[in-house]
Amino acid sequence: MGGYEEKKEPCGTVCLKYLLFAFNFFFWLAGGAVMAVGIWTLVEKSDYISLLSSKTYAASAYILVLAGIIVMVTGVLGCCATFREQRKLLLVYFILLLCIFLLEILAGVLAYVYNQQLNVELKQNLRETMTQKYKQSSQEHVTRAVDDLQQEFKCCGSNGSSDWAESAWIRSRDANGRMVPDSCCKTIGELCGRRDHPSNIYKVEGGCITKLEEFILDHLKIIGGVGVGIACVQVIGMVFTCYLYQSLKAEPY
Repeated sequence: MGGYEEKKEPCGTVCLKYLLFAFNFFFWLAGGAVMAVGIWTLVEKSDYISLLSSKTYAASAYILVLAGIIVMVTGVLGCCATFREQRKLLLVYFILLLCIFLLEILAGVLAYVYNQQLNVELKQNLRETMTQKYKQSSQEHVTRAVDDLQQEFKCCGSNGSSDWAESAWIRSRDANGRMVPDSCCKTIGELCGRRDHPSNIYKVEGGCITKLEEFILDHLKIIGGVGVGIACVQVIGMVFTCYLYQSLKAEPY
């Protein structure tokens, strides 16, 4: 019986090695996916981040990018540690897995927390940002973001087109008699913002706040879901690593 058990142990170790290798391959792919989601969030609608006073939304995406890079490096390290059967490398691999796990949980938690406070933040800050920074010097990124927001979501003003009456730019001579920015128009033309009739500009109930909130909430769900989902999968990898670490004899240093 003793001889049979001695033969059985190497077989279990081999199985663990191949399981861990397969996990690392898919883990590496998952790292690419996590990084892609983070980059997509930052690049696709990066201008909209300038309309938010809080940096939580951007921070969640940056955390995902960082976690994705570390995941891809860790996946390669895991493969090397598995087939070289080095306990030191396995230990480093396990620590990196744990760090990534915590990073992704953090991204998920940030996304959830920001989800709860988003509506309050938009109501407090978006109107002021749009009316006080639009077309102002050194605020070109805000101007571009507001124009993109109004055109993409077919809305006008924070709560409605009447918000633009308080705009510093609309009240200035530079507006050339416009009542709203030209980006509010259904068909954009030079000085089309002089006429604020519903047939000419977008009149959306709830204004741009509602549209922007829906957009960000959708992105937060993706960020939170990806972060927590990959973190849960990592638990499997950490369990495999622990078993393999225990099955290998300590190497002489």
